[in-house]
Order: sequence, then structure tokens, then C-alpha cells
Amino acid sequence: MFPIGDDNTSRRTVPLVTYALIALNVLFFYVELSSGDTFIAKWAFVPSRFLGNPFGDFLTLFTSMFMHAGWAHLGGNMLYLWIFGDNVEDRFGHIKFTIFYLLCGLAATFAQLAFSLGSDVPNLGASGAIAGVLGAYILLFPQGKVRVLQGQRVIQVPALIAIGFWIVLQFFSGIGSIANTVQTGGVAYMAHIGGFLAGFVLTFLFRGSRGA
Repeated sequence: MFPIGDDNTSRRTVPLVTYALIALNVLFFYVELSSGDTFIAKWAFVPSRFLGNPFGDFLTLFTSMFMHAGWAHLGGNMLYLWIFGDNVEDRFGHIKFTIFYLLCGLAATFAQLAFSLGSDVPNLGASGAIAGVLGAYILLFPQGKVRVLQGQRVIQVPALIAIGFWIVLQFFSGIGSIANTVQTGGVAYMAHIGGFLAGFVLTFLFRGSRGA
């Protein structure tokens, strides 16, 4: 089941922030490819390093949100952001959505930190922030439909199913990372869960009349 789009008929604004976030993630990935491991080591979030020098490592809380472990990691994250981010941005407004996205990313990072205090593995990716967007989408558009590619057919399924499938995958991956104290390829699965829960809770504060 591969999501390819959702219903945008009720959207009233151009999702400028969503497009800008996608562009920033692609740009960061291009710099990663050009600069190699040195760039990743410097700007990814490393739990043990952060705890040793939180002020000196403060910027990695944000830079790590725009980094990815590979093409598949980048592509999957940007696909979900493109499908679901525009509608959430339309409901929150551009400024509130920007704040919301960053807060979800921070919550995701600290959720992962809580389960990997002594880890030297670089954590990176927009997955936690995007998980927050999915949490908001479920609350704001519970009847939403998503177009998915199933085999050679395109069908519509409830957004709850498409997002729920993603959540289940993250949940079991996260449980596995706790049990084995292993982070697969630097992708922090507990961050996905923390970001989703943060997005779900923050939506109650951010939703309402459309903002700026």
C-alpha cells in the first residue's frame, strides 16, 4: 500500500511552508552527499555528545531534522510531508504550522534521547516532525481519504488506514530498538513515536481559526 495523494478540495491556501520544508530537506541531503561523513558527524544529533555539551551542541537539535540516511529515507519522509502537510498547514496557518513542525521535531529528538542516553550513534531525519504532522492530520481530518497505489491499481482508503499502517510499522520498530538497544542506520524509531504523540497533543492547542 503506497500513498500517492489525498483530497485537497477544501484547502484554501498555498502550502508555502510545506514546500519550503521539502526544499530545505532536499538541499540538506544534497550537502550531505557532497560533504560526506564529516558533515553528518558534525550536524546530526548524537545523544552522548549533546548531554556532554548541550549548549555547544544545541544547533544539532534543529539541523538533524533536515538530514536523512539515504534516498529511501528522504523520499518516504518527503512523500508523507507532501501528502499530509499541506492540509495541516492550511488549518493552522503558515506561522503556527512552522512552530508546530519544529516543536514536534524537538519532542521527537528528546523522546529518542530518553531511550539512548549513552548512545554515540548519530540520529537524523525529519521522521519525528512528520510523525507529528500525521498525528495532527488524524485529529483534523478524521474522514479524510488517501489515494494509494495497490499493485497496479489506484484506490482510495481512509486516511486513518494509511497513517495507521505507518504507525504500526514505527511502533514495532521502536519496541525492537528498545529491546535490542540498536538504532538501525541512525534512524531513531522512538523519535517517530514521540513526534506523533507530540503532534496529537499540540493539535489541541494549535487548531482553530486559520492563522497567518
